[in-house]
Amino acid sequence: MAFARRAGARLLALLPRPRSRACAGTMAQPRCFALELPGCALAHFAVGTAAEGTAAPGALPDPRAAALLGPPGRSYSLCVPVAPGRDCAARVRAARLHQRLLQQLRRGPLKRCQLRRLLCYCPSGGVGGLQQGVLLHDPCDSPDTRRALLALLDSYVEAPRPCLGEFMGDPRHQLWQRPWELRDGQGWRQVDPEPVVSAPEPTLHPVVPDLPSSGVFPHREAARAVLEACTPFIPEARAMLDLVSQCPAQVQKGKFPVIVIEGLDATGKTTVTQAVSDALKAVLLKSPPASISQWRKVFDDEPTIIRRAFYSLGNYIVASEIAKASVTSPVVVDRYWHSTATYAIATEVSGTVHHLPPAHHPIYQWPKDLLKPDLVLLLTVSPEERLNRIQGRGLERTREETELEANSIFRQKVEVSYQRMESPGCRVVDASPCRETVLQTVLSLIQSHCKQS
Repeated sequence: MAFARRAGARLLALLPRPRSRACAGTMAQPRCFALELPGCALAHFAVGTAAEGTAAPGALPDPRAAALLGPPGRSYSLCVPVAPGRDCAARVRAARLHQRLLQQLRRGPLKRCQLRRLLCYCPSGGVGGLQQGVLLHDPCDSPDTRRALLALLDSYVEAPRPCLGEFMGDPRHQLWQRPWELRDGQGWRQVDPEPVVSAPEPTLHPVVPDLPSSGVFPHREAARAVLEACTPFIPEARAMLDLVSQCPAQVQKGKFPVIVIEGLDATGKTTVTQAVSDALKAVLLKSPPASISQWRKVFDDEPTIIRRAFYSLGNYIVASEIAKASVTSPVVVDRYWHSTATYAIATEVSGTVHHLPPAHHPIYQWPKDLLKPDLVLLLTVSPEERLNRIQGRGLERTREETELEANSIFRQKVEVSYQRMESPGCRVVDASPCRETVLQTVLSLIQSHCKQS
């Protein structure tokens, strides 16, 4: 017992009074964290000086987070810094670095560790203060894990480098984070530990202020800027931009109605759009359009900011097609902007439906420079019915569509985001009945809406 007390005293002596630190010799690190827990719950905690005003000194964070951060085992935070401001090239570099980091953590000696999504943010909020990250938990507390992480950081020769922090507990059951810094000529060294304390959940999920520049682009130029930053390493980005440049900056809808039909996979969307276009003698269009389908695989393998810029610009190509077709006939569109936005929101906003931006938030507003449809119909079926329809189809699906099947919380976030869209909003249609009944319901809604317009 006396030995344990002496050992505890020695450990406490190693934990000096914390002070603010910069991240690995680069820029100041955001000091609040949102950790995604099992079941998609979020735990918020703060480190060091950001802890001021968030909790009493020495207060423990959420016990679910404490179980991941503290012993037994050992946890490490890895976060990707982003240069301040709205520089698209810096955002793209950080997003690709984060994706590369995740891929490397899932193989080799580190693949035995558990990974949890981690967001680092400034407690004051605002645009540009967000860092994507990951919490790596080693249940065995193996020294090989630390060595592998430092070797991994050494492989990043260009800025930005991921920031590495190591969590530790003390005999008083308090938690600390000890950053690693790269010192010139001295290699990696740990610096002074800083206390980990609980932090209140912010009013708005920390990723939301960044969404207009990283996933839900409010206008064409915002998406263009992202793909411009990609042209040095994605040849297809230049081809895509050339195609978009051929589309007029502003297009007007013709005199005939434009109907968009949205819905998750296996809600009958393809069948209904074809049947409606036949019944109305309408032109049937799809988003993304066929003219860019050959590049989908390339962009689907990229981080969200690049993938969503690609699909956003695809909507502007479709808008140009809608403008031409609606001059002479009705137009039915299989998916459009709402799909692009809802999947981006559901993917980027970690946690549950509770953490989505509230109804009437500007993120749900239609882009002002994108041609608006007259009516948007959202086909829905029960999760059970959807699963029955999916089984045996064997169709190739995107990463998000695959996740819809495996992750019910992700599916719920997509569905709620659809329902919160405004200007125009979605008219929900129960697509569970037989095809003929659903078709009659859809045609009735279109007829009623066109009479009122």
